[in-house]
Amino acid sequence: MIPKMPPREGQLGFLYIPPYRIQGMSVAGEQTVIQIPELDINFDMGHCTRASLTSDTVVLSHAHMDHLGALPYWLSQRHFQKLGPGRIVCHEQLERPLSTMIDSWVELERQKTPYEIIPVVPDQVIPIKGSMVLKVFETDHTTLSLGYAVVERRSKLKEEYRDLPQSRIKEIKASGREITTTVEIPTIAYTGDTERCDALDSPEFREARIMISECTFFSPEHQERAKVGKHLHIEDFRDLMGSWTARDVVLTHVSRRTSLGFAHKRIRELFDAGTQARFRLLMDHKENRRRYERQAEEAESRLVPSDTG
Repeated sequence: MIPKMPPREGQLGFLYIPPYRIQGMSVAGEQTVIQIPELDINFDMGHCTRASLTSDTVVLSHAHMDHLGALPYWLSQRHFQKLGPGRIVCHEQLERPLSTMIDSWVELERQKTPYEIIPVVPDQVIPIKGSMVLKVFETDHTTLSLGYAVVERRSKLKEEYRDLPQSRIKEIKASGREITTTVEIPTIAYTGDTERCDALDSPEFREARIMISECTFFSPEHQERAKVGKHLHIEDFRDLMGSWTARDVVLTHVSRRTSLGFAHKRIRELFDAGTQARFRLLMDHKENRRRYERQAEEAESRLVPSDTG
């Protein structure tokens, strides 16, 4: 008998949650990279997908290999394809070891790959694109770890000026008085690998429109394993889903030992129908394709003019 053909390489997970694409690969212990093309960021870099090269920033949650092992390759490929230097957002304590790792490739590749590291600490805020900023949160994993929230900042006319005519508002502004206030709108939150912690109950996580969360364990017998590895278990979401207002909660980092069928079964067992409908499994290719096809059909139907006879 001839040997079997090798299994197909993993397919990119994809969800369209307007106006954002959530795409990447995430398997517990193997690889995690989550790209948001519209924001030009990748959350983690455990696998360098072709798509991930088009975003110029990697936001690292922690330094486990399955979340950063592809970082040197990502930087090198961006340089090779003339896409510009890659930027890396990471905990300040990772700046030196990351620089050492990246610089060690200079002698091996016989080239110096440009890059930029942006060290951050919990509670820091950094700009990412346009009116969007990235807020940094301390999480609780087996190593130094961070979670992040993408927040949109909008200027809004102060309450006391809203009923005034435009001419009067212009006069007040010309006098040097501040007429606007900044409103913050949590858009996307990313937990990274973590157990239940204070960050998950912060306003930015509670109010995020899209939640991207690891959920490594689903079996009732694996609750202790989740605690030892400081990961989230599906039963942790019974409280979290009541706190989070996100319409779409994207689950990543599912263990390869957990079948998609079993994951869906556990969600049905633990949550009511309304809550079940909010869950998305990033690596559930069949369901996500069906969802995308429905979205495409709906978008096409809106473009077709109605027959008025």
